[in-house]
Amino acid sequence: MLEFEVKENGVNLLKNGNVIFEINDGDRPLCFGCGKNNYKMSHGSFKIKEVKSKPDLLALKNITADKNTVRAETAQGNITLEIKKENHLSVHLDGFEKYNRLYIRLPAEKNEHVYGTGELFSEFDLRGKNVNCWVAEHINALQVGKKLVKQIFGFKDSTGKQKFSNYETYYAQPTFLSSRKYYFHSFTTARAEFDFSGADRHLIKIDEIADFCFGFGDTFEEAISDLSLTLGRQPELPDWVYDGEILGIQGGTEVMMQKVENALAHNMAVTGVWIQDWEGRRVTAVGKQLFWNWEHDKELYPHLPEKIKELNEMGIKVLGYCNTFLAVEKPLYKEASEKGYCVKDKEGKDYYVKITTFPAAIVDLTNPEAYEWLKNIIKKNMIDFGLSGWMADFGEYLPTDAVLYSGEDAELIHNTWPARWAKLNREAVEEAGKLGEIMFFTRAGSGETPKYSTMMWNGDNHVDFSIDFGLPSVIPAMLSLTCSGYGLSHSDIGGYTTFFNLKRSDELFMRWCEMNAFTPLLRGHEGLNPDLNVQFDSSEEVLMHGAKFSNIHKSLKPYLKDSVKYNAETGVGVVRPLFFYYDEEKAYTECYEYLLGRDILVAPVIRPKQTVRKVYLPDDDWIHLWSGTEYQGGEYEIPSPIGEIPVFIRKQSSFKNEFMNLNNI
Repeated sequence: MLEFEVKENGVNLLKNGNVIFEINDGDRPLCFGCGKNNYKMSHGSFKIKEVKSKPDLLALKNITADKNTVRAETAQGNITLEIKKENHLSVHLDGFEKYNRLYIRLPAEKNEHVYGTGELFSEFDLRGKNVNCWVAEHINALQVGKKLVKQIFGFKDSTGKQKFSNYETYYAQPTFLSSRKYYFHSFTTARAEFDFSGADRHLIKIDEIADFCFGFGDTFEEAISDLSLTLGRQPELPDWVYDGEILGIQGGTEVMMQKVENALAHNMAVTGVWIQDWEGRRVTAVGKQLFWNWEHDKELYPHLPEKIKELNEMGIKVLGYCNTFLAVEKPLYKEASEKGYCVKDKEGKDYYVKITTFPAAIVDLTNPEAYEWLKNIIKKNMIDFGLSGWMADFGEYLPTDAVLYSGEDAELIHNTWPARWAKLNREAVEEAGKLGEIMFFTRAGSGETPKYSTMMWNGDNHVDFSIDFGLPSVIPAMLSLTCSGYGLSHSDIGGYTTFFNLKRSDELFMRWCEMNAFTPLLRGHEGLNPDLNVQFDSSEEVLMHGAKFSNIHKSLKPYLKDSVKYNAETGVGVVRPLFFYYDEEKAYTECYEYLLGRDILVAPVIRPKQTVRKVYLPDDDWIHLWSGTEYQGGEYEIPSPIGEIPVFIRKQSSFKNEFMNLNNI
């Protein structure tokens, strides 16, 4: 429980009677300044240069307080701190209009750990790091180019970590969770920077004056639960989602049906078919991509409505694809352009953004008519058409020099675009009366995304074992989302991005499949260039492996549903870090193992040709899923042939008997 304690010349913030923060006359916990950013965007990746003034160090004065509220003056404006709930502190700033930069200094401890700021792929514990909180493509072109050159010429370190300061991410949220069991969240829509490198302080810079808040808990679950009340929570998933694998297929109606029949003939548990090219396909220099015109392509998918009904009768749902863009060659763009529904450039023309090799226009989500137009297209052409879900892609590409219908500054709107996009999709589902039946999944995010999106996926990962972009990277990505208050996430089986000699192998696909069986959603993807990459049906070995793990995922349905329901009720994510329940130093830094719900520990194989995995087990009683061998806390070398991903069951689990039957599949 939080409360303020009045003292001479200031106040103390108490939690359960203990001082956790002091506020005194003359303190300068906040600084204010001015600045201007210059942005250069290429393919969703940003170079940002900032010119800023020296900040004003405004001392607190005339502090007044009661048990729940503190008010303090400065030379330029007023600061109000209010305990709104038992463990929640809000901070309101008033009168600082002359500034557009806010600096927040928070006390830190030597052994503290920090997590969150959205979704990060190569780091989990952010202590000692600097984080740029700005929505962008995760796949930075410069980093990818250097990595691929190393691979082409055979450099052995091509799977190693890149320089973290250059990192970009699809999902950037000005939120962090501390190992001291509190969180910080800013309500800014602007860019933010977090400096966690100080020995005794965290420094936060926000590119606007915005309110912020803190939440405290006696446990990590309590802190995350309060954060999710602030941000919003995801609803429970449709029941069909758990009934096996969603196959990633493209290429037309005949190909789709043949592949489904082959999967079923091999006893795969198939719950869905995801056909991302339902609206058409274009072949470019980088692979098989899509025509972004959100209407059924009757030439590529003849008789699709009938096949959707046929598959539904077999218990198999059909999913599609859409995003925030419109292909400039297609009819929907012509209609949108004539009606003035596209984002404009400074000359008043439709703003064309280059994606890979082709331009596209962006629907202006600040225009109410354009917003409703796109929403109704989704309702008519996708929901009424019979699709049971879709990938709601992109959201990162709003240029900062764009001219919006609303007249708002595009720089301050940029980070909100993913949430606006998720909101549009959520409203389409709800207005159709289909929430709980339809699931859409997004890749980009910001502060309001948790209350609108129904599922995240970890974006366009590389088809390899690289730390930054491949299979290992999705584990800290899922964990950091959980620590940011978003509780449902998954990744493409086998990854997506492929160039030159970067091709998906049998081994990678199977390792990714067995990992994803122990996540909330098991879904495949053919990848950027399907012809170069192993697919779920490329060989008998891969098919039989997929059959095993699709059925394992299906058998986990009662446990997964229980964990997803817990997320909907409490905001505690399905994929959880070990430190949530184990106060051990190793648990605070482990980023390549995770808990699925409370009772399953998963240690994916993250290196090629690895048949033994070193596994850290926190202090508890564990049962190895495949052998039944019992373990206590410690580090162990666990045999890990393909098909036996290291998975451990907590012995005290009420689901223990059901779990141990998984070995019989």
